[in-house]
Amino acid sequence: MVTLFVIMDPPGIVPIYLALTGTMDKRQRNRAALQATLLSLGVISLFALLGQQIISYLHIDLAALQGAGGLLLLLVALQLLTGKADDPNEAATSNIALVPLGTPLLAGPGAIVAVILFVQQAPSHADYLWIALAIIVIHFLIYLVMRFSGVLVKILRRGGIEVLTRIAGVLLAAIAVQLIADAVMSYAAHFESSAGATGW
Repeated sequence: MVTLFVIMDPPGIVPIYLALTGTMDKRQRNRAALQATLLSLGVISLFALLGQQIISYLHIDLAALQGAGGLLLLLVALQLLTGKADDPNEAATSNIALVPLGTPLLAGPGAIVAVILFVQQAPSHADYLWIALAIIVIHFLIYLVMRFSGVLVKILRRGGIEVLTRIAGVLLAAIAVQLIADAVMSYAAHFESSAGATGW
């Protein structure tokens, strides 16, 4: 549970959540928090149950999953940094509660990979129950953090939210670059080990 908490980082989602929902009213923000939490819970639960089978069936490497998540986050980061996320016409074309908030921010590559590994290494049915409980508790905490972060909106006001949006953009860009770098390093290590095995 501690590992999953660190990976999903409920407190760390607050500035990004506020940046993405800064133009919404209280009701819309609360709805976005609920939708994002439920989507993340569904995705994480799905991969806990069928993650290994899905990855094997689609012939997807975990590194590819990380790289794809990183590219998606980078696009969102650029929108935050350039101010396009503040455009109501842009916001109306998509549901930010689902993408990028629900996935890949909450149910991201790190959380998905961690859950798959937890399930693979679970020695008994009791451990499966503990994993399920951890997933539920973490998402409940995430919802509470987002649900009551609206207090900060009253304190920061419009100007503060705009500054927070740019900071969140930088943080998202850093997360995206880290995901892409991890994916590249994983592939490089794989190719290096393959070359060593073949004698090249």
